Amino acid sequence: MNWITNYVRPRINSLFSRREVPENLWSKCPECGSMLFHRELTENQHVCTNCDHHMPITPRARFAALFDGGVFAEVQVPVPVPDPLNFRDQKKYPDRMRAAQRSTGEAEAMLVAEGEVGRTRIVAAAQDFNFMGGSMGMYVGNAIIAAAERAVERELPLVLFSAAGGARMQEGILSLMQMPRSTVAVQMLKEAGLPYIVVLTHPTTGGVTASYAMLGDVQIAEPNALICFAGPRVIEQTIRETLPEGFQRSEYLLDHGMLDRVTHRKDLRDELVTILRMLMGEPPAVKGDLPAPDPVGALAAASAEEETPEGEPGAAHDKPEKDG
Repeated sequence: MNWITNYVRPRINSLFSRREVPENLWSKCPECGSMLFHRELTENQHVCTNCDHHMPITPRARFAALFDGGVFAEVQVPVPVPDPLNFRDQKKYPDRMRAAQRSTGEAEAMLVAEGEVGRTRIVAAAQDFNFMGGSMGMYVGNAIIAAAERAVERELPLVLFSAAGGARMQEGILSLMQMPRSTVAVQMLKEAGLPYIVVLTHPTTGGVTASYAMLGDVQIAEPNALICFAGPRVIEQTIRETLPEGFQRSEYLLDHGMLDRVTHRKDLRDELVTILRMLMGEPPAVKGDLPAPDPVGALAAASAEEETPEGEPGAAHDKPEKDG
């Protein structure tokens, strides 16, 4: 053995076998500053394992944790006119849309799906705050109407997860018109005698709070979520007073009668199962009694009436292959 074998050869091997380390393996908690391994964070539904801070979660990741076996079918949403006002600020509206679509991988700020939760079939809609702040535009209005119509058509409850900074300014008055449109959609559910449950997540503000987000039969919120119409900074500047600690947070609203529950994300599915089965007149779920879902059968039942072409909105999500 000599220095060539002991030093030079290992050194050369290390240079050629060096691998680049991905930069997205760790995430920093904005609340406590802890560095969290991405796999551990995903398994914990994007809740900090150190301080329990609830971070934003995409609609697909939320639905994967919500529906039995993570199986769901997307509900097709009518696509509105892309740029009705030819709006431009620092960028053109279509350019902002394309940038949001690239960064999130989604077509718009709301995803609508149908599936089973604890063997109770539901329609669910969720907003993505990462898509232009989850802002409420014409597509979001169409999505809520599509979700309500599907729920009424199949006599299913509707569960909506709100997360938005308000109306989308690039669509002007057309965006504000989604407030009465979504209110009418909720009224359709009430007239049909179907439950409408809202889960308010951080943040839910502006016109969203002033419309469909506060019209649920049951109002649930995640811990420490900001829920308001005008933000605390705007209110403080207007009234020139310091607001109380925790003002407009979910725990504050619960204490003042604006919410029914504040529920940790890991407990949310079980709570929704209990509430849904109770409101639908079904017997309580029994732990360990729920069989493994049949992904092929569930997706076939959900999309039997649609026959949506592959690749278009509404196509089945994660369609599994049968085992050989």
